[in-house]
Amino acid sequence: MKLQTKMPLDKQSKNVIDYNSNALLLGSCFSENIGKKLDYFKFQNLQNPFGILFHPKAIETLITNAINKKEYLEKDVFFHNEQWHCFDAHSKLSNTSKKDLLNELNNQIRLTTKQIQESTHIIITLGTSWVYRFIETNNIVANCHKVPQKQFKKELLSAEEMLNTLTNISDLIQSINLEASIIFTVSPVRHLKDGFVENTQSKAHLISAIHQFLNQKPSSNCQSYYFPSYEIMMDELRDYRFYNDDMIHPNQTAINYIWDTFKSVWISDESFKIMDNVETIQKGLQHKAFNAESKAHQNFVQKLKVKINKLQNQFPHIKF
Repeated sequence: MKLQTKMPLDKQSKNVIDYNSNALLLGSCFSENIGKKLDYFKFQNLQNPFGILFHPKAIETLITNAINKKEYLEKDVFFHNEQWHCFDAHSKLSNTSKKDLLNELNNQIRLTTKQIQESTHIIITLGTSWVYRFIETNNIVANCHKVPQKQFKKELLSAEEMLNTLTNISDLIQSINLEASIIFTVSPVRHLKDGFVENTQSKAHLISAIHQFLNQKPSSNCQSYYFPSYEIMMDELRDYRFYNDDMIHPNQTAINYIWDTFKSVWISDESFKIMDNVETIQKGLQHKAFNAESKAHQNFVQKLKVKINKLQNQFPHIKF
């Protein structure tokens, strides 16, 4: 008896991720779920240098500013609720000090520029088509920072507008890195504050835009791919038991399931054994001894150090 419909996904035939790869992850909070897995298994990666970015226009702004080497100045930040904020960045970068915020913004822009240049894989997770336009400047913001809603105009980006945005993102990346593979995915997180119908419409626009982009001439979307995170959640995990208590975010079981599928498609087979070794070490480091002074525990610690040194000799970037 079949109790589940599974999508037939083949192993990526080229450009897979291995321990020599370097990934940049941008977008909604689901990109950080995948990023945590890459961190745990000690793959080289950088996640959301400007914090979570929910919609494609925010990602386009970050990449544009990084490639143009923008310098953030006092005019780019504002004071609200006892903190300084920037409309281009998530509130996790906000700071009580204007100077510290500007320093952090400019440090992260430089880091993003460097990472785009060096990345072998850029994973972009799109969360929503809904955006907020700051009426005073007519600019679409990445985050409203709890500024009163009356100061914004809420808009739904069309698939055509996002197609242009995705094309710009790809062109910008390729202007400084022709080798990177760009992997698009749609976040399975439900944006129900927008409304049930509105969330579905939003996801539909994202999916339509991505596939229009991928179906363009190969020369315009070199090395661009789609990974069906959203579809796995909707079609393979069709049950509320795969959500957190808020019924909005996938729970750890769902995240693990989608990660296992991503791993089977995008991680090289040769990396699986190394991942097993990393996990053995990770679990060993988390082990709590009943008697830290015992000979048995000292032997365990020594063997763990040998495993770590062996792995680090092979991959110097791995740190525990």
